[in-house]
Amino acid sequence: MKGALMSMSDRLLTRKRAIIETVNDELKNIAQVEHSRHSSFDNFMVNLLGALAAYCFFPKKPCISCEKA
Repeated sequence: MKGALMSMSDRLLTRKRAIIETVNDELKNIAQVEHSRHSSFDNFMVNLLGALAAYCFFPKKPCISCEKA
């Protein structure tokens, strides 16, 4: 893989990878986003939007502060 320059926002998000992985884990395991057999695209979107709506009601959500110093 060739080395490439990363933007500053990409560098900050790379440092916050643990938080991003935590959110993905919560969406997969608690909100049950990962479901591989949908009979139509509409069913996939309904499942995804329902899981994201459920995530909004979680009492504790990890967050990333992207403020410039």
